Amino acid sequence: MKVRQNLYIDRAISDALEALASAPGGNKSRLVNDALTDWLARRGSKEIDALFKVRLDRLSRENQLIRRDIDVLLESLSLLIRYQLNATAPLPIADHAARAVGRARFEDFVRLVGEQLATGMRTLGPPREGKGS
Repeated sequence: MKVRQNLYIDRAISDALEALASAPGGNKSRLVNDALTDWLARRGSKEIDALFKVRLDRLSRENQLIRRDIDVLLESLSLLIRYQLNATAPLPIADHAARAVGRARFEDFVRLVGEQLATGMRTLGPPREGKGS
C-alpha cells in the first residue's frame, strides 16, 4: 500500500530529482522511495556498528595481548631449544640405556604438560579461571 506524502525539498535537490526522473523509466516516487530506503538501512547499520564497536575494540586488544604472549613463548622456546642443542651432545645410537632414560623423561614431561592443561594449573602466573584447584 502506498501513502501519499507532501514534502518540501530544496530547489537543487528538486532539479536533480527531475533530471533523474526524466530519463527513460524514471519515476520520482520510486527514486525517492529507494533513496529513503537506502538511507534508513545505512542509519540502522550505523547504530549496530556503534553497539558492537566497544566489544570489538576490547576483543582486538585481547587478541593483541594473546599474540604478544604467543610471541614471548615462541621466542623463549626457540632460545631454550637452541641452548639445549648447543649444550648437550647427541646420544650415541648404541647407548640403549641412555635413550630409554631419555624416552622416559620425555613421556613424563608430556604427561605433566597434559595434567597441567587439564587441571588449569600454571607453572607461571595465576591458575586459569573456571578450571580445577
